[in-house]
Amino acid sequence: MAEIHIEREHRMVLADARKTAALWVKQAEEKFDMRCTHVDGLESDQISFTRSGVSGTLTVSQDKFEIDAHLGFLLGAFKDRIESEIQKNLDKLLAQPAESVPLSGGETL
Repeated sequence: MAEIHIEREHRMVLADARKTAALWVKQAEEKFDMRCTHVDGLESDQISFTRSGVSGTLTVSQDKFEIDAHLGFLLGAFKDRIESEIQKNLDKLLAQPAESVPLSGGETL
């Protein structure tokens, strides 16, 4: 089983980090058919995601986003490409203020 671990520090307040995480969840569910479960915490939130061949967590805290993913045998062959896409998408989300991140249909979060 291939493992992916990605950490990105941010300078958002936790409320804005949560908004960005909500957009990440929306994209994961719509684009990658992930099933996501969100658990709010006092200092961090944990989002579990899963679909055939992939499972993992996104932990959102006051200072960082941390993704741990486990790829099944078949997807493990594409680990580098999958990891690169996750990094690119997360970096794109973190580069924009949470209030201005566009959602589908032109609306903003």
